[in-house]
Amino acid sequence: MMKWFLVAVRSDFIVRHITTLTIMAVSAEHIRTLHKYEKTILSVLERQMSRYAWIPLEQLITSTGFAESEVNYRLARLIEWGMVRFNPVPYDGYALVFGGYDTLALASLTRKGTISALGTQIGEGKESVVYEALGLGPVAIKFHRIGGRSFNSARVNREYMTEGGHCPWLIASKLSAEREYKALVALHPKVSVPLPIAQNRHTVVMALIHGANLNRCILEAPAFVLDEILENVRIAYKEGMIHSDLSEYNILMEDGKCVLIDWPQWIETSHPNAETTLNRDIDNILTYFKRKYKLTYDREDAIQCVTG
Repeated sequence: MMKWFLVAVRSDFIVRHITTLTIMAVSAEHIRTLHKYEKTILSVLERQMSRYAWIPLEQLITSTGFAESEVNYRLARLIEWGMVRFNPVPYDGYALVFGGYDTLALASLTRKGTISALGTQIGEGKESVVYEALGLGPVAIKFHRIGGRSFNSARVNREYMTEGGHCPWLIASKLSAEREYKALVALHPKVSVPLPIAQNRHTVVMALIHGANLNRCILEAPAFVLDEILENVRIAYKEGMIHSDLSEYNILMEDGKCVLIDWPQWIETSHPNAETTLNRDIDNILTYFKRKYKLTYDREDAIQCVTG
């Protein structure tokens, strides 16, 4: 049975805790009991994170207008709950972490009525985690999670993440979500991608796709599906976009039709590496169908199908 983390659509973001959940970095109970002062501190940390790697305690006191004792008390709770991190060197500094960023994003999405409940995890990648949720109907909410090795790779491979100098993981994750949402809005419904619903901070809310990854499916008509994938890649190319990470792991099958997912790394067809990137995407797909279904498709014909 599906377990839901219910969130009431109210301006003060009250969360009703139905069951003990470990699906998020912080518990529903902690979000439910979050004090307005703690929400203020989280918001100040968010506003300052592009300026500081570690926000000084003095800056928090000045920005919130709270007494130092009050700020210290609230910070201690936020640290205990996994929403904030402390660093004593070279000064007492604080940083928002994913637990706090998740809380702010859920608060905003709830206030706007985009979601009302969060369900179980339904997907995970090296740079994201996806949960089922309820909005006006079933939806999926994707939390972008760039960090560690994926962050370093993103900075090297994605030019938009090197702009502006300092780029902590939360900002990188926000940029990634914005990038993916932009692609979905531009491509849907011409290309078979998830219907975009909303984007907030590092999250993207989209229509729920009821299907499995291509690599987990046994196709009755693999040649037809391959043609369909190449046709969608062709339309996206015509719209000026190349997926840049296309493989059997980034394609879902719903009612016998393909849905291309995971678009934060897309590049424009005018990019200097566009040809190499497109060829890699096509090679990934052709190699998969040849390996699993012994289906041979001429590489040059496939490229011509997309770009011609």
